[in-house]
Amino acid sequence: MKKPLLIGVGALLVIVGVLWTLQGLGYIGGSVMTGATVWAVVGPVIALVGAVMVAVGLRGGRAAR
Repeated sequence: MKKPLLIGVGALLVIVGVLWTLQGLGYIGGSVMTGATVWAVVGPVIALVGAVMVAVGLRGGRAAR
């Protein structure tokens, strides 16, 4: 994956993960996800995966082959 794509997808995952977490915790209403504990658990996991993708994308150097 090219670095800009990796960073972009990672950032999108962080945003979605935070949104899902806030919906799961009941801070953002208007969805079937609101107040559902599963989204309060899945959201941080998705955000963490996205943060790792951004960190890998921002890391300098080339991948070892």
